[in-house]
Amino acid sequence: MKTYIVGNWKMNLTVGESSIYLQKLLKRIRPAKGIEVAVSPSLIAIQPLRMQLDKNNSKVKLVAQNFYHRDYGAFTGEVSVSQLRGLVNYAIVGHSERRYVFGETNKDLKQKVAAAIRNGITPILCIGETENEKNFGETADVLRDQLLGGLSEIDAEDVKKVVIAYEPVWAISSNKGARLAAPDEIAESIKLIRNELKETYGKETADETPVLYGGSVNPNNAGAYLTIPGVNGLLIGGSSLVSDHFIDIIELAKRLRA
Repeated sequence: MKTYIVGNWKMNLTVGESSIYLQKLLKRIRPAKGIEVAVSPSLIAIQPLRMQLDKNNSKVKLVAQNFYHRDYGAFTGEVSVSQLRGLVNYAIVGHSERRYVFGETNKDLKQKVAAAIRNGITPILCIGETENEKNFGETADVLRDQLLGGLSEIDAEDVKKVVIAYEPVWAISSNKGARLAAPDEIAESIKLIRNELKETYGKETADETPVLYGGSVNPNNAGAYLTIPGVNGLLIGGSSLVSDHFIDIIELAKRLRA
């Protein structure tokens, strides 16, 4: 299975800054077997970056941070996943900021997952518990509800086309009071996710579904996270905004696969 290194730039970097960053990335990284490098810029930067990548025989994939689940219609201000076809390879669904800042529910997110699959774009379904949920021992229930809720509108065969990202809300650096997740804490949650996939969709699907980790990932802890059993890559927030840090993590992932 591939190792995925995905940078989520969130609402940062102008179009020009995004282009400069990408050019630096293209100059400094070399393709490596089994490593999938992807970045998720702001929506307005996707098309110019796509053109930039097309000219450079792309070593980097593009990821949409968000989209609307309907393919077309009178939805002012929205962008559908069908409009992103040919521009992005992946699309993030259910990031904690979409859940807790913008109020997206499992009902919204299952429609987004289905829309992405329908349009040939790989959804990266983010799941994770809050600090209160963890403290009250609700992690397993939350992960089950978010995982199965997000996958409930696609069939078992299509589940293999989804990437799962475990991002505990309490460990995301943009949250006040965030703390680093210990590898054993992550390993326990990854095991819960894979067991749920196995019980619901079968062992083959559980084994073939990539599961990433995200939450305050940086060059100092990325190695420890990448060696956790069942972790197939990283979804990186703040550190992905610093090209040197992001490249360091990519090179680390290459060394671990060598």
